Amino acid sequence: MKIKKSTWLPIILLIYLAVMSVIGWKGYQSGQNSALYYFGSIAVTLGIIYLLHLRLKKREKLRAEREQELKDNSSKN
Repeated sequence: MKIKKSTWLPIILLIYLAVMSVIGWKGYQSGQNSALYYFGSIAVTLGIIYLLHLRLKKREKLRAEREQELKDNSSKN
């Protein structure tokens, strides 16, 4: 079974975000970054990943509908 792009791409981005958050944790703890900057950037990134997931699901749904229409039209002729 093929994993859809709307699933695997956000998962990869979430893993990347987790790694970058762990790397940035030392800077937050030492006071180089404020809590607003550290947690805010994580929250904004999560929001963008979620919006990307929704957009990719919508594209996949539209593509499936188009393919079904083409299949139905070809079977009628």
